[in-house]
Amino acid sequence: MTRRTALVCSLLTALSSFAAPSRAADTKCYELRTYTAAPGKLDALLQRFRNHTVGLFAKHGMTNVGYWVPAENPDRKLIYLLSFPDRVARDTSFKAFGGDPAWQAAQKASEADGKLVDKIESRFLSATDFSKTDPLAPGNPSRIYELRTYTCGPDRLTPLLSRFRDHTVALFSKYGMKHFGYWTPSVGQPGSSDTLIYLLVHDSKAAMAASFEAFRADPTWIAAKTASETAAGGSLTLPDGVQSAVLIPTDFSAAP
Repeated sequence: MTRRTALVCSLLTALSSFAAPSRAADTKCYELRTYTAAPGKLDALLQRFRNHTVGLFAKHGMTNVGYWVPAENPDRKLIYLLSFPDRVARDTSFKAFGGDPAWQAAQKASEADGKLVDKIESRFLSATDFSKTDPLAPGNPSRIYELRTYTCGPDRLTPLLSRFRDHTVALFSKYGMKHFGYWTPSVGQPGSSDTLIYLLVHDSKAAMAASFEAFRADPTWIAAKTASETAAGGSLTLPDGVQSAVLIPTDFSAAP
């Protein structure tokens, strides 16, 4: 064993005491959906969700996990997350929803002056074994959500997940960040071998900036990052492979 390898091993062993506790497996099927509203139609789309869609989703067995719009939203996006017992249940629910006369009437009425949606993107996700959702007290008007997407280099997703499992999640908590969930694209989905998607919750934009500044300066994080990248032979994510979007919950979101 070389001296460098021995150092990496000792660092990883020393840092293992920070590992997150094991949790019951979350086997649900999650679906992250992004709608691009037609020009001038975002408010009408949100109204349709508020008055009809969310309730009809629940009627047909879908769990409304959360609904958000980007804090800066020039592209007129609505982003939301649903969950289902499994993919079969998802397909069954959407078939029943699409055939519901109440939905058909709401869609027809709302689109009397044109379609509300230009584009729909859908991504099926599976929870990681370290995914968690912290309870949130309602009523914080400055609270923001942060959707973060990491794209890894070849064979780097497994060490990235290990670093999150053993170190990153606990360190986020240490610096006041709340967890809403951690996922990878489901098997067979684009990005299933190289992508991590997660949602954090912050009390405000200022709190987000302060938390990340303290996190990045933490000696435990620096050691974990150094050890994982030394073992992998370089960064675990691609250049520009970390994307962050600040989201604001809608007034009809299940997420407070």
